[in-house]
Amino acid sequence: MDTDAVRLFVLAAEKRNISAAGRALGLAPAVASSRLAKLERTFGADLLHRSTRKVSLSAEGADFLPYAREILAQEDAALAAMGLTKAEPSGLLRFAASSTFAQLYIMPILPEFHRQYPEITLDMRLSDTRFDLIEGSFDLALRNQALDDSSFKARKLCDDTRILCASPDYLARHGRPLKAADLTTHNLIAFQKQTARKLVAQNGDSHVFDPGASDCRLIVDDGLSQKLVTLAGAGISMNAAWLVHREIAEGSLIRVLPDYRIDDKAALWLVYPKSNVLTAKVRVFIDFLVDRIGGMTWPAG
Repeated sequence: MDTDAVRLFVLAAEKRNISAAGRALGLAPAVASSRLAKLERTFGADLLHRSTRKVSLSAEGADFLPYAREILAQEDAALAAMGLTKAEPSGLLRFAASSTFAQLYIMPILPEFHRQYPEITLDMRLSDTRFDLIEGSFDLALRNQALDDSSFKARKLCDDTRILCASPDYLARHGRPLKAADLTTHNLIAFQKQTARKLVAQNGDSHVFDPGASDCRLIVDDGLSQKLVTLAGAGISMNAAWLVHREIAEGSLIRVLPDYRIDDKAALWLVYPKSNVLTAKVRVFIDFLVDRIGGMTWPAG
C-alpha cells in the first residue's frame, strides 16, 4: 500500500480539502487528486465525497480513517526505531478531555507546549461526556477513573479527590447533615451517569451516596455547571477538589460531612488504545502534562 497516499488521505479528511492536503505535502492539486483516486481504486470504493469547495468522508472513508492513522503511526515508529525520522515531533494529535478540567489546567499551559513543539497540531475535543477513543480516532484521552477495558493503556496524572459541598445559603435553609444517612432528606445534585460512591467515616460509619437512586431533582452533565448551581443554593453535590477548592477556601461553598471520605481512590488518567503505537507526538504531550500537572493536589477544606 502506498503510505504516501494514505498520508494524503488522512490530511484531506482532516482539512476537508484535497488541494490543501496536497500543498501540505508539496503536491500540485492535480497530482494529489490522482493519488487519492489511485488509492480509491486499490480499495474499490470512494473514500471521499468531493464537491467544488470541500470534501467529506464517505462511509468507507470513515471506516478506513482510524486504520489509516494507525498505518502512519506504525510507519513513523518504525522509522524512529531505525533513526530515520526527523527529531522534531510533528503532526496532528487528537486529544479528548473533560472540558472543566481542561479549561482550568490544560488550556493555560498549551502556549508553552506549542513553543516547545511548534510542529504539533492539537485537535482538542472537550466535553464532560465521554468520547469513544477508538471510534473517534483519538490518540489520547483524559479519564477520571481507572481502566476497566484491557484494550487501553494508561498513565496516572494525579489524584482526583471528591468531596461533598453546598452553599451557606442552602445549609442555612435546610440544615447541615451530621451523618451520611441524613443525605436522604436533602436535595442532591447528580452528575449524569454518576455511579454510587461509598462514604466512610473515621468512626466506622458508612453510607452509599447514590443521588441517582434518590429523589434527585437536578441532573447535569457538565462539572462547571454543577459547581455553579451548587453555589446558587440548589442542593448538595459531589465535586472534584480541583474544581471547588477555591470556593471552599473563601467560604462560598462549605464542605459537607468533612469527617467522611469517599472510598473510590479516584484519579485522573491519560489513556490511549493499547493497539496504538506510542508516537513521538503523543509521548511528548503525555510527558508535558505529567511534568506540569502530574501529582498536583488540592486542599479539600
